[in-house]
Amino acid sequence: MSAFPIATTTAATGLLAGYATARWTKKRPLGGIVLAAAGAVATRQWQQQAGGKVAAALTGAYLAGFGAAHPLAKKVGAWPAVGIVAGGVALASWVTVDRRGR
Repeated sequence: MSAFPIATTTAATGLLAGYATARWTKKRPLGGIVLAAAGAVATRQWQQQAGGKVAAALTGAYLAGFGAAHPLAKKVGAWPAVGIVAGGVALASWVTVDRRGR
C-alpha cells in the first residue's frame, strides 16, 4: 500500500476536474475526456491494488457518481453535488482499498 491513497485521490480529482473543465471551457466533451482519463487511471490502480472485482465495483461507483451528480445538482447546486459524489467515491475507495492496506 502506498502511504498516499493514489487511486482514491485520482478518482475524486477526476470527478472534480472533469466538471471544472467542462464548466470553465464550456466544452462538455473536454470535461468528459478528463473524467474518462482519470477514471481509467483509477481503475488500473484499483485493479493493481485490490483485484478485478474491487476495481469493477469502484469503477461502477465512479460512473454512478457521475450520473448521480446531475439530478443531485438540481437540488443542491452543481459544485456541492460534484463534491458530494467525489467524496462518496473517495470514501468507497478508501474503505475497500486503502484502509485495508491492500
